[in-house]
Amino acid sequence: MSNVEVSNAPIAPNAKRLLFAGFMAIFAAGVGFAIRNGILDNWGREFGFTGAQLGDITGAGFSGFCFGIILGGVICDKVGYGKLVIAAFALHVLSAFVTFGATAGQAQLTAYRLLYWGMFIFSFANGTLESVANPLVATLYPNNRAHFLNILHASWPGGMILGTVAGWILDDKLQLPWKIQLALYLLPTAAYGLMFLGQHMPKSEASVKGVKLGEMFKDVGILGALVVCYLLSLFFAGALGLSGSVSYALSGVLLLVVAVMTRFSMGAWLLFVLFIAHALVGAVELGTDGWIQNITGNLFTSEKGRWLFIWTSTIMFSLRFCADFIEKRIGLSPVGILLSCAVLACIGLNLSSGIASFGGALVALAVYAVGKTFFWPTMLAVASDRFPRTGAVAISMMGGIGMLSAGLIGGPGLGYCKDRFAGEELSKTNPAIFEEYKAPQPSKFLNLGFTAAYGFDGRKFGAVETKLAAAREEVIKAGGDPTAALERLTPEERAVHEAGIAGDRRTLKTDSFIPATMAVIYLLVLLYFKAIGGYKPVHIVPLAEQPLAEPKPVS
Repeated sequence: MSNVEVSNAPIAPNAKRLLFAGFMAIFAAGVGFAIRNGILDNWGREFGFTGAQLGDITGAGFSGFCFGIILGGVICDKVGYGKLVIAAFALHVLSAFVTFGATAGQAQLTAYRLLYWGMFIFSFANGTLESVANPLVATLYPNNRAHFLNILHASWPGGMILGTVAGWILDDKLQLPWKIQLALYLLPTAAYGLMFLGQHMPKSEASVKGVKLGEMFKDVGILGALVVCYLLSLFFAGALGLSGSVSYALSGVLLLVVAVMTRFSMGAWLLFVLFIAHALVGAVELGTDGWIQNITGNLFTSEKGRWLFIWTSTIMFSLRFCADFIEKRIGLSPVGILLSCAVLACIGLNLSSGIASFGGALVALAVYAVGKTFFWPTMLAVASDRFPRTGAVAISMMGGIGMLSAGLIGGPGLGYCKDRFAGEELSKTNPAIFEEYKAPQPSKFLNLGFTAAYGFDGRKFGAVETKLAAAREEVIKAGGDPTAALERLTPEERAVHEAGIAGDRRTLKTDSFIPATMAVIYLLVLLYFKAIGGYKPVHIVPLAEQPLAEPKPVS
């Protein structure tokens, strides 16, 4: 391999059309994600779910993504991008039918399974689409990947903004059923299908050069596969209910397959480190996003919680168009951007854990939003820049790792923390009330020494929060101070509410340890690049010498 100068121009005449087709596909995922976050409380009240159960359902909205993006990344150059887009479209429609099967009056377990697997199929479709969009944009803009991948992923917060606003209107204002709200994501789904229709798409640099699948996996190797296989073992044990030994055995078989395929290559240590870092990215960015609106809504009001979510999403959407400016005008390399973001995210979460006013929340969450803005797309750009031989495989596996981590560690982990910290707070201040509001089943998290913890019963806690929200609305309409609504609660209800707030604050503070760890990793990677002469993209051969592929159009 050699470092070469490559033109900033895209390599295909329909590059802009393909870029925005991918933009719309991820936009649809963002719309669905935001609306789902907004109706978590609906599901909690309607079906009586605990925080951990809601976290598991939220997690399914990520874990299925892993399978879609990894499988898609492995086969995309073989079966064609067009067929993957068609499959994703069909899965998006199927997920709606499965999710909408959950109805009031069902057994809780039945509703849980329908919502869980509906979200899993939805995220599988999202992963399949991203297995197309990420390598496609990285191929179209080979010497400016960080900039255009950030533009591609600006669609995620853009979709969250639309989904949040639409959910706000449809839920709070019009009070429409949650099924109608969730169906909104089918509109951008139809749009991306039309935008991809009939378009020719170039293959990745490695595929064009004829690199075989085994060679693509060599930089991933045993070390990189180990990260994926561990997360898959968690999925097998959690989602499929398999025993620990069976889960580890299945993951071991997959690891052995990769080892044989790569002739027992250990893989590139840098890519292994990037995989670990991206698991942390998924946990802190998407895992936190799955809960932040719920947490801020508890700290203030559900309306202010939505405003804060829109605020952070707008910051992310705007800044993701500025990666090129930051890299070329300010002079930060992609790794330097990641290090700066990790520090800001850590500071932002710590500030958020102590917010006492809406103005303070705007400042604290703005710091956090700036911090998390560039994590995901810039990590993909670094992997694509430094390991072109992997083709679509490495960045697809990286995306899968991030989503699996969000679904199996981030979302459930924060749900567990909320249950544990709130329960601990109330059991310490008023054990009798805690016994009254305690969930019938304990919340658990992984099998790494985390003790089982009892949170609040979803229906009982939801009733308290619903009563408080109604009281706040009455006070606001009368021109009073919203905090006076707390006086409408009984002493027992107020104790439950305050314990929930204390649990939310401790959850955010605990969450800040993740970007702190990421900052250490990025600092070490930055020092490594300084030691070898600086960060530069790597290419298999000069791109100008590569022939353009003749892929089939979407039909």
